[in-house]
Amino acid sequence: MTIQYFGNERSGAGGQKLPFTPAVRAGDYVYISGQVAMKENGEIEPGGIESQTKRTMENVKATLALANCTLEDVFKVNVWLADTRDFWTFNRVYAEYFPNERPARSTVQSQMMVDAKIEIEVIAYKPEK
Repeated sequence: MTIQYFGNERSGAGGQKLPFTPAVRAGDYVYISGQVAMKENGEIEPGGIESQTKRTMENVKATLALANCTLEDVFKVNVWLADTRDFWTFNRVYAEYFPNERPARSTVQSQMMVDAKIEIEVIAYKPEK
């Protein structure tokens, strides 16, 4: 089994290099590191859970694309919310990204390492060619 790393050049606020790989392919599985509502400049998307969920999901999609995957390849999602009161709004936005077959999911409340309201990590399955 080969292991491939995708997106190693990412940086956070102030241009600081991030010490992890956004996407790793191990055989037929693709693991996406936890994504937050970080904009291209390294700053967190302003606003509430709705705008941050949208930005986070777009970041998940972009990171999946690095490994030639889409949301349709995702079979497991882990979600961390900073505030349990955001759960229903998050669910509404999340459902827009998975309108048909929905992956298995776990959602917990957790204090975030950055000033974000949400973090999402996914695992995808796409056989190597």
